[in-house]
Amino acid sequence: MTTVLIPICDASALEEGGKGIRFPVTAGGDDATGFVVRYGGLARAYLNRCAHVPIELDWNEGDFFESSGLYLICSTHGAVYTPETGRCEGGPCRGRSLRRIEVMEKDNQVFWQPDEYVKPARA
Repeated sequence: MTTVLIPICDASALEEGGKGIRFPVTAGGDDATGFVVRYGGLARAYLNRCAHVPIELDWNEGDFFESSGLYLICSTHGAVYTPETGRCEGGPCRGRSLRRIEVMEKDNQVFWQPDEYVKPARA
């Protein structure tokens, strides 16, 4: 079976704890976005959908980290998530998690890999 990798951005576009990059996906048959950030030196990607209420997290496009740069935050209800795992550590969805999207870096590019739920965006 061939592994499908879809390009997101140049690896250099992601700064540690900085702005994330959004990318279009289809999640459960619906149009949605994913996002990728750099934390702990690694690219980490999630479906851009809060575990509390299915709304996008970023308050301005690409702004996923709270002011300390240690947690991802939902701009609507303040839920905070660990960037390493996507687990909610505070707020209305404590103990739940963001939906992780597999990513890899290769040849100075960041790619994502579709799964059964998160697929390439519809044309």
